Amino acid sequence: MKLRKIGLTLLSGLLLSTTAHTPSVAFAQDSIIIGGNLELTGNAAAYGSPAADAINLFIQQINDNGGILDGRMLEAEIIDNRSDLTESASIATRLAGSDAVGIIGPTATGVAKAAIPITNEAGIANIFAATTGDGLTIADDGSLLVYIFRVCFEDSYQGLAAGAYTANELNLSKAVILTDQALDYSLALADSFTETFTENGGEILETQSYQSGDTDFTALLTSLLGKDFDVLYIPGYYTETGLIIKQAREMGITQPIIGGDGYHSDTLVDLAGASNATDVYFTTHFSEESDNPKVQEFLADFEEMYGRSADTFSALGYDAIGLLIDAIERAGSTDRDAIRQALEETENFEGITGTFSMDENHNPTKSALMLRLENGEIAEVFEASAGE
Repeated sequence: MKLRKIGLTLLSGLLLSTTAHTPSVAFAQDSIIIGGNLELTGNAAAYGSPAADAINLFIQQINDNGGILDGRMLEAEIIDNRSDLTESASIATRLAGSDAVGIIGPTATGVAKAAIPITNEAGIANIFAATTGDGLTIADDGSLLVYIFRVCFEDSYQGLAAGAYTANELNLSKAVILTDQALDYSLALADSFTETFTENGGEILETQSYQSGDTDFTALLTSLLGKDFDVLYIPGYYTETGLIIKQAREMGITQPIIGGDGYHSDTLVDLAGASNATDVYFTTHFSEESDNPKVQEFLADFEEMYGRSADTFSALGYDAIGLLIDAIERAGSTDRDAIRQALEETENFEGITGTFSMDENHNPTKSALMLRLENGEIAEVFEASAGE
């Protein structure tokens, strides 16, 4: 099964989202209002729009089954922040002052940072579906932002999991790292990969860098020819890494190539060429290949409702709304502080992206998935943990 194209997800998501999520809807008197501060348009719409669609699917399913708390219906007030920081802050203020009992989103790290101080100060639970930037639930002074939660793991966790997996499961011991020097995501993953890879007996032979937007990596890759290494770790986005994989394979570099969730797009395979996308591994949050009946039911329901396949951001959005509703039901109340407390006490929540509890920093405790590509298709799916 091939990966899902981000471009297609974005296009079809916009066709639905710009008409389906209207903030001016008249709510029923006894409805439970779920706020959404999401990127339905703009450069992060590929993340926010699928999450919004999943939220609406979940709400429809709950309402079709009689609602929660003795029959109360759910309604969503999902507002497009246009992938803009100022708009995100404005929407956070609006939703915090509304009847919403909790807020989901934004999904992009920078856009989320604009909302965090507002929702935390207002005392309303704010759950991030796909906002993976390190330390977002912690204030600058090191204290916990008590109303901020997420269902995705942090960027650095992927690197930790990949480093341990590479050393212990793939039994590889000599790594070369190629980083995007302009991308915090890439640098964070490289640092954390180095940490667990070396702790588990691996050696980083060298680290080299490229720049976002580069298309010719010949000189960089030529410098690796003839060197004694057994794995390439390239944490970056598919736009550059697809080309790096293509050029590396065409130059005869056959060692396994490993990366993060920035690879999770069919565009990576398009850029690399299917035959070159072999012995390529990457960490991610979700796989359509899961044999979990709950995952397969979600995939079928999403496709039936929207006429297209769910992606990682859909799955994370579904888990975000699922976690919020689970907390409301456990609290037996729509009181904002009771919901926050229930979120903190979450244990063994069975989501689409895994079963997890909430740790002391309001991050989920769950394994990453490691996907292996063979001829451009997902050949195997493994769990990858950073360990203790």
